[in-house]
Amino acid sequence: MSIEGVMSREGGFRKAIVTALLAGLLAAPVWARAGQPVPDVSVVEGAQEPDRFTEQESAQDRDDREQEARDREQEKRDREQERKDREQEKKDQEQEKLDRMQELYDDGRESLDDGRYQQAEQKFAELARMNGSLADAGMYWKAYAENQSGKRSAALATIADLKKRFPQSRWKKDAEALEIEVRNRSGQPVNPGGQSDDDLKLLALHGLMNSDPAKAIPIIQKLLDGPGSPHVKSKALFVLGQSGSPEAQDVLAKIAQGKGNPELQRKAVEYLGMFLGNRAGNTLTAIYMNSQDAGVKRAVIQSYMISGNREQLFKLAKGEKDEGLKRDAIRNLGLVGGLSELQQLYQSEPSTDVRREILQGFFLAGDSSKMVQAAETDKDPELRRTAIRNLGLMGKSDTLQSIYAKETDHGLKDEVLNAYFISGNSKALVAIAKSEKDAELKKRAVEKLSLMNSKEGNEYLMELLNK
Repeated sequence: MSIEGVMSREGGFRKAIVTALLAGLLAAPVWARAGQPVPDVSVVEGAQEPDRFTEQESAQDRDDREQEARDREQEKRDREQERKDREQEKKDQEQEKLDRMQELYDDGRESLDDGRYQQAEQKFAELARMNGSLADAGMYWKAYAENQSGKRSAALATIADLKKRFPQSRWKKDAEALEIEVRNRSGQPVNPGGQSDDDLKLLALHGLMNSDPAKAIPIIQKLLDGPGSPHVKSKALFVLGQSGSPEAQDVLAKIAQGKGNPELQRKAVEYLGMFLGNRAGNTLTAIYMNSQDAGVKRAVIQSYMISGNREQLFKLAKGEKDEGLKRDAIRNLGLVGGLSELQQLYQSEPSTDVRREILQGFFLAGDSSKMVQAAETDKDPELRRTAIRNLGLMGKSDTLQSIYAKETDHGLKDEVLNAYFISGNSKALVAIAKSEKDAELKKRAVEKLSLMNSKEGNEYLMELLNK
């Protein structure tokens, strides 16, 4: 290539370089054009941008960690609630079984009293098959019903099965007496209605007890030890309880202490409270402490209530470990008006379930002041709901209106609506439906009005339809 070509080419390069420099100068920041030193972009940007990103990342990490912590806490609460739900379900199933057994027992006894022996046999057979705490009682009364129906062989087989399965049963003595009765009656014509003279016997016993207790008591004792009908035995115990003689009271007390089958014991306990009142307090306390039978313990609690023994009921409500018996004591304490005792229990009791039962005790005692206090100030939402519900049952509309107006918790407001519904207060529900701004609560009020078929409610529903 010639020298001229090279120079021409170099001139083109210089021209291109100058053009590029001018373009860069015009595009440079103000400080560069003003002669100020150009910042080192790599240094400045490197110092600023990573810090901003780090702060953003740190905030996001913190939010993520907090959310994870909340999720873990919620999972923990959910697991705990599931555990409680399982425990409650188990308790409910056990209680359902107990209720069903008691229902079968009561229905069977009623059938016996009415002379419907086949139905009684069926009820007691089912009770025995459940193999619960009343299985031996079910077998005894099944044998009794079979004997009354003329099924002697079946009755003897049932008695033999009872003695084999429950050799320590307190029904064994009655079963052995029934067995003798069945064998003695074998071959005799069946007469299911042959108990027509029972009432006459009881009248005779009552008269003899009034005139000559010394002669009447051994007869009653023999009747109670024999295979007589439950109706007759219960009435005979009643005759003993009515008598003011020390001998009769002594026999009643012995039966109440367990000198007989469990049913007679419970009846005797009931009659001690009914006829002796607080004079039976020490005897009943000893029976309660020595018995392992929850039914007998409940009968003692019932007797305390009948006799108005607040002191003993308070002791059981405070110290009983069995939750079911504790609740029974609390309810009966409410029935006898033990308000100060219930107040002490409510302040010291940590269990929500038991405190709920104490609120029921206040309800049974007719005390709305404690209910208002719990509804407005208790920290436990479940207890507040219980109190609000009871206030509805007690007809405290003004109080509920005040609670609804001040309350911010959606669930508790809804409970007030339920309380109005339970108490049949359609007027209050209409007022809330008209004034409530919350769409869901308004809808709930209208739903309840639609189920009540009240004059005020129907008029308001028509207003809504005509809009």
